[in-house]
Amino acid sequence: MSRQLISFTFDSPIGRISLTASAKGLSALTLSPQPTPTAPNQPPRQLIGLVKRLESYFNGRKVIFPDKLDLSTATPFQIKVWETTRLIPYGETRSYHWVAEQMGQPAAARAVGQALARNPLPVIIPCHRVIAGDGKLGGYSGGLEMKQKLLRLEQLKTTSVREARSPII
Repeated sequence: MSRQLISFTFDSPIGRISLTASAKGLSALTLSPQPTPTAPNQPPRQLIGLVKRLESYFNGRKVIFPDKLDLSTATPFQIKVWETTRLIPYGETRSYHWVAEQMGQPAAARAVGQALARNPLPVIIPCHRVIAGDGKLGGYSGGLEMKQKLLRLEQLKTTSVREARSPII
C-alpha cells in the first residue's frame, strides 16, 4: 500500500519552508535560509491552518501547534525525546541534559542530541530551544545561523522568565 503525501512550499521572513503531510499528519518541515522566487500559490486544504500558524510564528507571534503529526518512521526513544522537547515553553531554552532528565534517563543527553538531529519537524518540535549545558548552541539540522534566528525571534517577542543556566543567544 503506497503512502500518499501532500506537500507545500512557501517563503517566510527567515527563508523557505517546505511541508509534507500524510493522511496521519504532518511528517516533515524543512527550513531553508535561501528563499527561491516562486509564484504565490495556495496551500492544500489540509495545510491551510498550519501555514497560517507558521506565518504568524515567523512574524513574531507566540503560536501553539496542535497539528497531528506522522512520526511513524521514528523510534520510541526519538518520539519520547521529541514529546519532551515540545514541553519547552516559547522563548525559553533547556539543555540536552534537562531533556534526558525529564525522560527519566539522565545519562542519555548525547542520545537526546542524536534524536534531535533527526527531528523531521523543526519549529513544530522546537529542537532549536535545546542548547548545551554551558549555554552554547550545540547543533541544528538547519544550521546554527537558523537556530540563532529562531531563538532571537522568540526572545524578542517574549517576556517569559528563562531558566537561569539556559540563556537565549
